[in-house]
Amino acid sequence: MHFVNLDDLCSPHFLVSKMEIVMFCQGNIYRGTGLLQEVVYLVSQGADPDEIGLMNIDEQLPVLEYPQPGLDIIKELTSPRLIKSHLPYRFLPSDLHNGNSKVIYMARNPKDLVVSYYQFHRSLRTMSYRGTFQEFCRRFMNDKLGYGSWFEHVQEFWEHHMDANVLFLKYEDMHKDLATMVEQLVRFLGVSYDKAQLESMVEHCHQLIDQCCNAEALPVGRGRVGLWKDIFTVSMNEKFDLVYKQKMGKCDLTFDFYL
Repeated sequence: MHFVNLDDLCSPHFLVSKMEIVMFCQGNIYRGTGLLQEVVYLVSQGADPDEIGLMNIDEQLPVLEYPQPGLDIIKELTSPRLIKSHLPYRFLPSDLHNGNSKVIYMARNPKDLVVSYYQFHRSLRTMSYRGTFQEFCRRFMNDKLGYGSWFEHVQEFWEHHMDANVLFLKYEDMHKDLATMVEQLVRFLGVSYDKAQLESMVEHCHQLIDQCCNAEALPVGRGRVGLWKDIFTVSMNEKFDLVYKQKMGKCDLTFDFYL
């Protein structure tokens, strides 16, 4: 996969206004990104799931680092722009570091993540991964997959989770307490809903998540919490727990590994 020149993103000529909303999902490069972008679009635009189902949502929310549509096109989009990215915090445009936009970050527990990521790699012709899950998981633990170390990526953003312009979310909370997450998004995005509208929006988000997680094109259960238990062996789980403790031991971020 090709990317834009990172120097161009950090250039003072690439400006991010206070109106922008940039979403980051290292933990969910595929399914989690799709869910987050659709829920954010739903909440920010007051749309409904049927409307989203009829549009190409990826055209509405370009990926910052991808060559298509490219930075020149992104610069020309009307604010407030909704932009996606999987880049580490240190590679973000300087305006984002300075708080000149709203940043929404979603992380997913790494055991479910690596299973879903493995299924994703096997499903794409451009990647056509044919190795075993054990080999793939080993690469994940050794930081040898795309976008680098998940452990570093999530900790970099967690260090900024108290910043006023950052909303740090967890994938599992969409399944555990969606209403609270929608309320967080409403406040963070500065949109206004009365009680009835908020309840309706939560219901729309429930419908959207059910559609995304149960789509026929997806491997069964890829969007659920705790799918790692279906594929991890006892020895793999023990090794993963050891690596996780070594790399995340000094971080107070916690995850739900099953609900």
